[in-house]
Amino acid sequence: MLLSYINAFWVGGLICVIGQILIDKTKLTPARILTSYVVAGVILGAVGLYEPLIKFAGAGATVPLSGFGYAISQGVKKAVNLTGYLGVFTGAITAAAAGITAALIFAFIAALFTKSSDKA
Repeated sequence: MLLSYINAFWVGGLICVIGQILIDKTKLTPARILTSYVVAGVILGAVGLYEPLIKFAGAGATVPLSGFGYAISQGVKKAVNLTGYLGVFTGAITAAAAGITAALIFAFIAALFTKSSDKA
């Protein structure tokens, strides 16, 4: 049990370190790096390389944005198997709906308890 926490910590940390190095050492914008993480998760999930990482690291691999990309790729695979090629369009939305909804709800709750102001 303790080993699974340690693996999640170091794998998730390594993913974050790679992102920080890309921010510090390249001219890539953070938005491009984040998008690259999602696309990498989709590609690695589609070819079957991300699932072994999830089995090894658990939340250390599913929480970062690459895990979001993996969830999208799995949603598309499942939807294509169920509905045919129409699933290419519906699978990603279905797979991501819970995460997006949670983000919106928690952002709304945070907005209720904080005061917004313009940055100078």
